[in-house]
Amino acid sequence: MLITPIDTSALDAGKTTTSTTPDSTTDPAAMQDRFLKLLVAQLTNQDPMNPMDNAQMTTQMAQINTVTGIQSLNLTMQTMAEQFAAMQSLQGTTMIGRSVLTEGSKLTYTDNTAQGAFDLDNAATAVKVEVVTPGGQVVNSQDLGALEKGRHDFTWDASSYTGDKSTLSFRVTATNQDGSVTATNLMQSKVTGTGTSAGALTLTLDSGSTVKYTDVRAVL
Repeated sequence: MLITPIDTSALDAGKTTTSTTPDSTTDPAAMQDRFLKLLVAQLTNQDPMNPMDNAQMTTQMAQINTVTGIQSLNLTMQTMAEQFAAMQSLQGTTMIGRSVLTEGSKLTYTDNTAQGAFDLDNAATAVKVEVVTPGGQVVNSQDLGALEKGRHDFTWDASSYTGDKSTLSFRVTATNQDGSVTATNLMQSKVTGTGTSAGALTLTLDSGSTVKYTDVRAVL
């Protein structure tokens, strides 16, 4: 039997809507209430000579239960996501004051000793590190020789450099028998604050930049 849509506006007569009433298009309880009203209206107005089939009624009830279940699940997952974000932000405060490694080419100084680090994607037979000014002038060059895949660091005695050390950066050139090897420069920064963005933990660094926690290569 084909089920003819029934106008249920009369069933909703007298119903007052206020700003605190949940949206009937998304509220599971309201959706279920509307379904039951529609089902009663269909049963009341059905053709006595061709009554609604039991299988059709069962299918309709199963459909509304599925929709209601999905709405409830979505609400539960949203609540869990909000709670997780709050917990993550709270736990992130333990990072304040810690030093982390993130992608970047700035040097870190301890007195007059500059430090830097980098990751090699593959083993290299020749690795060279250059310290350069903002204009690209090389003020120090080091041949580190052959290095294995992974993380490496270097130091440079910057006591003889009379310019502004804070503006210096470094670059790494690595090669092997197959050609160039990708090197990812890493810089050390101190965490000064935490926050969240799109549900993900973020860290504010003493350099003034903000990075995602997932972009942190190491916590020192």
